[in-house]
Amino acid sequence: MKNQFLKLRTGIFSALLVLNFAWSNAQTNVFDAIISQSADHTYLTAAINQQGLAGALQNPNAALTVFAPTNAAFENLATALGTDISGLLALPNLTDVLLYHVLGSTAQSGDLSNGMLVTPLNQENTIKVSITANGIFANQAQVTAGDLNADNGVVHVINEVLIPVETVVDLALNNPGFDILLTAVIQEGLVPTLSNPLGNFTVLAPTDLAFTTLMDALNINAEQLLALDNLTDILLYHVFGSQIAANDLTNGLLAAPLSSTNTLKVTVKNSGEIFFNQAQVVLGDVLAANGIVHVLSDVLLPVETVVDVAINNGFTYLAAALIQEELLPVLTNPLGSFTVFAPTNAAFDALAAQLNTNIEGLLALNNLSDVLLYHVTPGTLAAADLSNGPITMVSGEQAVISTSPSVTINQANVITANVSAFNGIVHVIDAVILPNTGSANLTSLNKPQISVYPNPASQFVSFTGIDQATIKVVDLKGTEVLTANYSSSPLNISALNEGVYFIYINNEQNQHVVRLVIQ
Repeated sequence: MKNQFLKLRTGIFSALLVLNFAWSNAQTNVFDAIISQSADHTYLTAAINQQGLAGALQNPNAALTVFAPTNAAFENLATALGTDISGLLALPNLTDVLLYHVLGSTAQSGDLSNGMLVTPLNQENTIKVSITANGIFANQAQVTAGDLNADNGVVHVINEVLIPVETVVDLALNNPGFDILLTAVIQEGLVPTLSNPLGNFTVLAPTDLAFTTLMDALNINAEQLLALDNLTDILLYHVFGSQIAANDLTNGLLAAPLSSTNTLKVTVKNSGEIFFNQAQVVLGDVLAANGIVHVLSDVLLPVETVVDVAINNGFTYLAAALIQEELLPVLTNPLGSFTVFAPTNAAFDALAAQLNTNIEGLLALNNLSDVLLYHVTPGTLAAADLSNGPITMVSGEQAVISTSPSVTINQANVITANVSAFNGIVHVIDAVILPNTGSANLTSLNKPQISVYPNPASQFVSFTGIDQATIKVVDLKGTEVLTANYSSSPLNISALNEGVYFIYINNEQNQHVVRLVIQ
């Protein structure tokens, strides 16, 4: 951030050079009458005098608006940049920074409106005006005292220094196709946050087409979209409070955005495609001074999907399998409609024992995707909607439903029915059901030769069957909690909490997955 700040172009506008001479009139002006007389603007006064800009602000024939940062604002900036006030006064681009605070016309607070873009004397960037329930803002800076009038203009006191850098807001403003997103961000009063030049954000930016697709699916228009009660929460579901580049993302990562309503499920496919929930990153790693933007194909909604039902209710093996097989983008689609028959962990263990393997062996199945999709049927079917006979699953094959004396699908009993999600319904079953085309491959499995010991463990673990490998430890929700390079020495797991984890082991041959219990 400091380097980006220092790289702002330098130079004094020629118009100001013409104005910079002593004025004989005795009229009051924004500098002599307001700024230089304020005990809270001594740093601003020193900067203006040092850069030779006082004469321009004293011009009785001018019509100026000055956004005047307080001493505390300068101190905050100095701290953020790792310097002090003398360091700020020595910046080579200080004139440009100061001119970014001055408009060449008079704008009283009543002349300002929410979403207004005003062009200061430094035309390197516009100032974004926001009017929220908390007051008036110029970019990230709040107006703490407004409409201080002089004969040649007006002064508005602000609590932050404005910096003319390109922020994540500017990226949306300066590139076509984000009008709906910008309108929503402005309306919901989020511009002051996202225009903070010292911020550190990742923004997932849906295109206008993405919003249009959502509105069509919900049968609403733009006005109704902007009137949604949870619009702020939806927008914050697209923002992280740190920078996350594309290469920082891992398959199965559960990422926490500024909205605390739900996590975002990341899929990184073997092909390199990246998804947040159902939305594909169509353009990644667009850099701004205060963050990074990834352009999305769809709007994200912080709702509970059928995937969340599995993750949040202890369906560890099912969740791990869905993550591994890159099925999250389908099942996290909030506009989808699915009925999922969800096998318990015990159901997966029973199948593994039947096939003389273990959960790691099941996760290594070549046809695991077919098995998983054989547990999903299109549409939302409550238990009362199920009828005796065949039902076509997403895999394309049919299963058989029986409703008497209790509901079953093939050989599996529905032990908990009608767990609702925004995009469907989940019925918990006590066995893994198998498609006919998959049975032959399933029965040919052997128990994997790679294992972890001791298991359960608490401090260190070692592995049989490998000498060197890259280790990734993932928790029940798919979050990567530990990575290491393993080379015979025990792996230290003492920092991990008690619970069940999956260890992904990548060596020269292939990837193996083993389950570990920490206690």
